[in-house]
Amino acid sequence: MQIACVLFPDLTQLDLTGPYEVFHRLRGVTVDLVAASLDPVVSEGGLSILPTITFDTCPPCDVLFVPGGPGVNDAMLDDDVLAFIARQGAHAAWVTSACTGALLLGAAGLLAGVEATTHWASMEFLEPFGAWPVAKRVVISGNRITGGGVTAGIDIALALAEQTHGQRAAEEIRLAIEYNPDVPSDDEVRASVLTKLAPMKDRRRRVVAEAAKKLSS
Repeated sequence: MQIACVLFPDLTQLDLTGPYEVFHRLRGVTVDLVAASLDPVVSEGGLSILPTITFDTCPPCDVLFVPGGPGVNDAMLDDDVLAFIARQGAHAAWVTSACTGALLLGAAGLLAGVEATTHWASMEFLEPFGAWPVAKRVVISGNRITGGGVTAGIDIALALAEQTHGQRAAEEIRLAIEYNPDVPSDDEVRASVLTKLAPMKDRRRRVVAEAAKKLSS
């Protein structure tokens, strides 16, 4: 499964990196960070993100993901950004967004007649694109999955994981990244995650013993 995550200047990095943390853990998935060029893209807070592929060279994706942020204002008027989103979104199995990334989907013509959500302070901007605003953290409408502000990107990524890989896979990722830790996990899920973590934990156990020995000496 090919996931294409759109980058543009002044995006909110957590809109991207939260879902990315879920996406890259899915079995059989390739995640590309797609931008106009391979130059670093500077996010809202100054964190630079390095694209892996460009709009022109990105192959057709199975999942299109669009983050939000202040840079959405300029991106909505960027013909190259909109053309890429429209082109990929027309054929992707899933079209997804976090936060105000939904406005980019709307500007690319991908939300007409679709229920959608976005950051609470930008809900009023969905309707001009023909979308039906729904004040929920995650909205699934056909093959569109939109999320509320910033941290809701993790929720839409987990929703996608459940749709494409099943509830068990989504639950294992949720536990592995310790997201919403107050929700109890099934014992079988916990055992499965611990099995996958075993090689890393074995090495960590040896390293901790060595580091503690150095400290005591």
